[in-house]
Amino acid sequence: MRWLKDLIRIIYNIYALAIFIVLTFFFFPFVMFSLLFGKLTGGNIIYKICKLWAGIWYFFIGIQHKEIFEHPHNDAKQYIYVANHISYIDIPPILRIIRSPMRILGKYETVKIPVFGWIYRAAVILVNRRDASTRAKSVRVLKAAIKNNISIFIFPEGTFNETSAPLKSFYDGAFRIAIETQTPIKPLLLVDTLERLHYNAIFSLTPGTSRVVFLEEIDVSGFTLKDIPALKQKVFNIMDAGLRRYREYPSI
Repeated sequence: MRWLKDLIRIIYNIYALAIFIVLTFFFFPFVMFSLLFGKLTGGNIIYKICKLWAGIWYFFIGIQHKEIFEHPHNDAKQYIYVANHISYIDIPPILRIIRSPMRILGKYETVKIPVFGWIYRAAVILVNRRDASTRAKSVRVLKAAIKNNISIFIFPEGTFNETSAPLKSFYDGAFRIAIETQTPIKPLLLVDTLERLHYNAIFSLTPGTSRVVFLEEIDVSGFTLKDIPALKQKVFNIMDAGLRRYREYPSI
């Protein structure tokens, strides 16, 4: 009966994609209209729209969003959020946790997707890691967001972790910005997104639970740029240990 399971999976994935496309076209004019309110107010509205979009899509495709708080979390506080990156479906759970203004750092390549790419361009702070000038510009925009009391979100691994370990090595960016702006870091764990949609197979989407785990806040008060390696390693260790509590990995 393997063929039947494969057929059901294919039908489900086509259905999920169709719902995603319908929602993209439905919310597109609302996103474009939000741009009239400027980068700050308009951007905040866009993220509320995208959060609603993610919630509706989850409802129709049978994914249950769940938040686990291992430590107290202050929704009203400004943070630099960081999380592991393992799937094409990592962004929806991040949108679901938004309760105060936030901006996400995203890959430039995604803007090439028709229609959705326009929404993506309006919503995220774009970065092309192969271009030094755009990297520098994205850092300036991230800092400007923080200056306006907006939290930011960064995947410190940069790209998908395709290894058997919980995490790839981290880039310095999130930690440098945290120290330069004296903004605390809030690590998150995306526990189930690999099972919901594997990075190797676009049509591998499955219904089920999608957990986001909130770890302890990392205070950077008094840190200097010389502390970047230690801070980066501290956050890495906390996230690595956290993922090992929720998922099975080869022994260290």
